[in-house]
Amino acid sequence: MPELPEVETIANGLNKRVAGDRIDSVWVGSKPEPLKSSAAEISATLEGAKVDRVRRVGKHIVFDLGSEKTAGDRQWIVHLGMTGQMLVANPEAETPKHTHLVAKLASGRELRFVDPRRFGRLEVRQTGFTGPGAEPLSIDADDFARLFHTSKAPVKAALLNQKLLHGVGNIYADEALFRAHIRPRRRANALTKSELRKLHAALQKVLRLAIAAGGSSISDYVDADGEAGYFQIQHRAYGREGKPCLTCKTPIKKIVVGGRGTHYCPKCQK
Repeated sequence: MPELPEVETIANGLNKRVAGDRIDSVWVGSKPEPLKSSAAEISATLEGAKVDRVRRVGKHIVFDLGSEKTAGDRQWIVHLGMTGQMLVANPEAETPKHTHLVAKLASGRELRFVDPRRFGRLEVRQTGFTGPGAEPLSIDADDFARLFHTSKAPVKAALLNQKLLHGVGNIYADEALFRAHIRPRRRANALTKSELRKLHAALQKVLRLAIAAGGSSISDYVDADGEAGYFQIQHRAYGREGKPCLTCKTPIKKIVVGGRGTHYCPKCQK
């Protein structure tokens, strides 16, 4: 599933490509699963709207929509699910099989939402979408520590709790815990303030590094131009089960925490 860096990369790419463009017409497919709002609501909101800005909120892509007279009075919210893609395409390009929405733009291009497994979601609403939790890239160290001291869950599970922080997923939770030298099964509220400060710094650093690298392409993820990211070559823990730790050479171990596969170094992480 695309996580914060991947969604940030896609949203930034879309903003560069389509901000200022107008949506002339919309086609919505017949599959009901991706539609959190009805097809009629989506079409009525999008058709004729101007794309003022595209940005990320948590793991969501938010299109701030307006008109020639009013800016930012409606929002189109896209969650990519596990295999969703939001692509800018030329109309003559072949439409992928699992395309669920096509928005034709005044510039002649098309915005296409493609999702083979149909876990993604499309929604329209009035303005005000803020996401369920705190923003990982802007929360300060003191607020981060206070937030995690309220959780009795293992710290890995707390990092994945979207009501605490929205946008962090499995990959970057493992990578941040490795860099902070913290074992994933330790209780969040048992960590010292110093450890939580290290985790806060490690999480923000790894997220920014991943954004700079265009995200991690593990399976289906591509950006708005259909290009893969390359942060996966910098992974130090995630997906490295049995391989030597890049710091101490101890084999990376894989366990399950909160129902999620979790990678860590038994020696470096305490």
